[in-house]
Amino acid sequence: MIISCIGSGNIGPALMKGISTVAGSKNIYFTDADFSKAEAAAASIGANVFPSNSEAVKQSDFVFLAIKPQILSEVLDEIKAAVKERFLAEKSGGKPLTIVSMAAGWPKAKIQACLGENVPVVRIMPNTPVLLSRGVIIISPSPELSKEKIAEVEKLLSGAGMVDRLEESYMDSVTGLSGSGPAFVYVFIEALADGGVRAGLPREKALRYAAQTVMGAAAMAVESGKHLGELKDMVTSPGGTAIAGVTALENGAFRAAAINAVEAAWRRSSELCV
Repeated sequence: MIISCIGSGNIGPALMKGISTVAGSKNIYFTDADFSKAEAAAASIGANVFPSNSEAVKQSDFVFLAIKPQILSEVLDEIKAAVKERFLAEKSGGKPLTIVSMAAGWPKAKIQACLGENVPVVRIMPNTPVLLSRGVIIISPSPELSKEKIAEVEKLLSGAGMVDRLEESYMDSVTGLSGSGPAFVYVFIEALADGGVRAGLPREKALRYAAQTVMGAAAMAVESGKHLGELKDMVTSPGGTAIAGVTALENGAFRAAAINAVEAAWRRSSELCV
């Protein structure tokens, strides 16, 4: 199995690192307009490079599009002929090609309109914790993919984190929540650490304590089976310190700010579909 990643920015190499735990790094190839970036991404996980995007399409079983939405049209035009060649070869017994796109705002139908109506396309939305194999990866496959092929995609992605399948109509919402969410969490961790510094803690320790606190609380939310309100009540004893802090968050419209952040990211994702 050959897996190619077109694009060597942040999310592509991070996702490939997780996939390499399932497929093996030697089966992964990178391409990029900046060839040195492709080489660096490949070297970081012991993978390989293809000299061009078209060559990646010609040789691969799966081609991941890890490029900015604004330049996806240009890349699709570049690989269109190679995709058509592969599609015709498949009808004569050649190995099938699956396109996997993580470009926000690009529906599967729009990609197929550029490459060919019957080209199998999986739209995914990963987030950056895939770098540590703790990501959230939401997938939406086109009808052309068999159950076996979908299972194959899910198995590959499982090396990078939690994989779930959703209707494509939810993808912009996913982009607003799990896709953009790590940035919101980092802001919160930094703010917690700033609070610790204000209370007298050394910066390094405050940041470490804040990050570990968020990580531990997230694990409790996922693994305890308890409602978030119940978990909160376990910490907020009557007249205690935690309830004083929760009151300060409520006075600062913390919940509304978090909701508005997700909504703003969701709306921006919707706007990218042009």
